[in-house]
Amino acid sequence: MAIPKDHLLWMYETMYKIRCYEDKMAEAYAEGKSPVFNIGAGPVPGEMHLATGQEPAAAGMCVHLKKEDTVTAPHRPHHHAIAKGVDLNRMTAEIFGKATGLGKGKGGHMHLFDPDVKFSCGGIVGAGIPHALGAALAAKKKGKDWVAVAFIGEGAANQGAFHESLNMAALWKLPLIVVIENNQYGISVPKAASTAVSSNDVRAAAYGMKGYYVKDNDPIDMYNVSKEAVERARTGQGPSIIEIETYRYLGHFQGDPEVYRDKNEVTLLRQKDPIIRLRNYLLNEWGVTEETIAQLENKATAEVDQAYAFARESDYPKPEEALEDVFV
Repeated sequence: MAIPKDHLLWMYETMYKIRCYEDKMAEAYAEGKSPVFNIGAGPVPGEMHLATGQEPAAAGMCVHLKKEDTVTAPHRPHHHAIAKGVDLNRMTAEIFGKATGLGKGKGGHMHLFDPDVKFSCGGIVGAGIPHALGAALAAKKKGKDWVAVAFIGEGAANQGAFHESLNMAALWKLPLIVVIENNQYGISVPKAASTAVSSNDVRAAAYGMKGYYVKDNDPIDMYNVSKEAVERARTGQGPSIIEIETYRYLGHFQGDPEVYRDKNEVTLLRQKDPIIRLRNYLLNEWGVTEETIAQLENKATAEVDQAYAFARESDYPKPEEALEDVFV
């Protein structure tokens, strides 16, 4: 399948930006949390879930989406948010708990919400699927060609909301796409120990919908599969499931001792890093110059640096505003 060059360049810049962002967030999160790890210390207290290594899932799908399309994400959401075009300044400020954040600093990194680009995420496993289903239903009732994409981890495919939502989406032929990021572990539990099927795309047959599987974290395959799924959804052909075999280089959360992983696992995974693979593909197959690659990387790095500076310099919410904009 022919891929427009500008799409590939966008994917590379986006994946590189995500990696820069996550690396910088890992540094910021670690501040004040040593020598003894204290989850409540530092400028970014609380849990932090990073997606370093999982960039192809977000970039390969979101390159095909429009501003009007909906994306819901789980508790590991930064790569989806960046790929969907969430305001990076306000997103970073939100993670730092600042008043200039998307939720005025009251939601944190697991509760990012940007209605301007129809993006949301949440910490409850599988909860974003019904929300995306509702957006898909709304699009169909309005006669729009909008699609809704729910990104989930492989563990969420065992939740009741997954099956209930897919049944309804298939029954009503809704423009819903569920992207399952199989990063091999549900917290610390290997997929084989929790899921009866080898890959969740085979579950699509139970609902009479299309299922796709992307092997080995391949950004090009993810692009092609996502393109077909989005085109099907836009033209009224109904929902799809995509499972991508991806890899998280870091723990389930920052501070995770990762005793459940072989000590050489991540070293081997990094040897086939998807960003390096896409970079080499652009250089060797498309004749993209090192200068162009450097320009994309510099632009991405500058955006990340600027967002972190904005967040650091922003003010915290005032104490008297603690109960404003809060629903219970």
